[in-house]
Amino acid sequence: MEHLEFRFRQCASVDSAETILLAFQNYILMLGTSVMIPSFLVPAMGGNPGDKARVIQTLLFVAGINTLLQALFGTRLPAVVGGSFAYVIPVAYIINDSSLQRINDPHERFIHTMRAIQGALIVASSIQIVLGYSQVWGLFSRFFSPLGMAPVVGLVGLGLIQRGFPTLGNCVEIGIPMLLLVIGLSLYLRHVRPFRDIPIFERFPVLICVTIIWIYSVILTASGAYRHRPSQTQHNCRTDRANLITTAPWFMFPYPLQWGPPTFSVGHSFAMMSAVLVSMVESTGAYKAASRLAIATPPPAYVLSRGIGWQGIGILLDGLYGTGTGSTVSVENVGLLGLTRVGSRRVVQISAGFMIFFATLGKFGAVFASIPFPIFAALYCVLFGLVGAVGLSFLQFTNMNSMRNLIITGLTLFLGISVPQFFNEFWTSSHHGPVHTNAGWFNAFLNTIFSSPATVGLIVAVILDNTLEVEKSKKDRGMPWWVKFRTFRGDNRNEEFYTLPFNLNRFFPPT
Repeated sequence: MEHLEFRFRQCASVDSAETILLAFQNYILMLGTSVMIPSFLVPAMGGNPGDKARVIQTLLFVAGINTLLQALFGTRLPAVVGGSFAYVIPVAYIINDSSLQRINDPHERFIHTMRAIQGALIVASSIQIVLGYSQVWGLFSRFFSPLGMAPVVGLVGLGLIQRGFPTLGNCVEIGIPMLLLVIGLSLYLRHVRPFRDIPIFERFPVLICVTIIWIYSVILTASGAYRHRPSQTQHNCRTDRANLITTAPWFMFPYPLQWGPPTFSVGHSFAMMSAVLVSMVESTGAYKAASRLAIATPPPAYVLSRGIGWQGIGILLDGLYGTGTGSTVSVENVGLLGLTRVGSRRVVQISAGFMIFFATLGKFGAVFASIPFPIFAALYCVLFGLVGAVGLSFLQFTNMNSMRNLIITGLTLFLGISVPQFFNEFWTSSHHGPVHTNAGWFNAFLNTIFSSPATVGLIVAVILDNTLEVEKSKKDRGMPWWVKFRTFRGDNRNEEFYTLPFNLNRFFPPT
């Protein structure tokens, strides 16, 4: 731990130019998810390319606001908040609602579907708002231990394997060079300093690699390399297939209720609550990983609850603006903290400014959003793996010579990967989840919960770790190290990392 802390502190002081470049790097990285989700959902809703471009801009705009709120008033960790894939199943349930499918005009169906999603997000956001600001989630965190959180945080990264090499494999001529270049620059050449005393390969691997491979993919597209290839290959490899640049407006300022007044349904809201719970679990794991990579103390229960409360506010904003999905902490951006060895709150705040700025200047943002998905998938292979390893690093505070600990860790990891894999494969083959009753909201609720590796892992880890020889295993579970971080006053460093700005702690004292 001391060696890790030394390396991060050596790179902690960056000048303003480097800060801006690091912030832009965070912005580029989070574009992958921000484009992928609308590209999948908007056509299913009946939307046209213009609608997709508008949803992407709205998602980026709200992500910028949510990131600023989280960095200023939430956990205050250098974490980016963006769109989440956890909401895909409840959104798909709403899209397939018979009352919406009866609308013949595709654009009209898109508008009504978006309003239904907005209403469900607005209602479901109350779950995180209540659990966060009432401190209930913080109280529940007393059941966490280093042993239980290690596989859960690990699954936050390792559970996203489908977004790694399977997506990269859709265009290997772009994805493989990108993966090799990222590994080469960030690991083998990170000590090389061609300009002044700045380790550019260590600090800016994403910017450098994306620029090189993006130019390479533009050359392949322009030279006609994909002219007679299957449509799926062209969609994944070409830089001009997304139609984002042509359909995006020059200027668009997203505003609340831009799609019209939300519509509310009990079934839709209950289905969406499952995704809100999943995003809460995944964000908790991501906060733990971010704190470790930023060399901060694990967020105390009070700070964790505060962060979840503000994330609930973020989901409420998603519903009001109409992003088509809810929010969670961006796992890839957490991994970037480790890859660049810079955990700076200011970098994240400036990156939020980039999100807001380029969301309003549609054409400019669309240029960056046209980067082929396999380029992002190559980055995910490295970054998700890094987050997974950070989670497993919590095991150093436990006794892994204990058979009890080995069984809990192994079972949590295995079930956390295999159960969601079963649910996802069932969905792919049958176009519905294993839970398939007459109550659609009930199906969406359970299928969402058990399709999340981190959520399945948390359920297994918390139950086993708190029912098997609890009192006799406190030291083996790592509780002597962990317990001092439960309360805000438990460690002197908490004040440095988590105190609210503008002297707000006077009005909202830690509890």
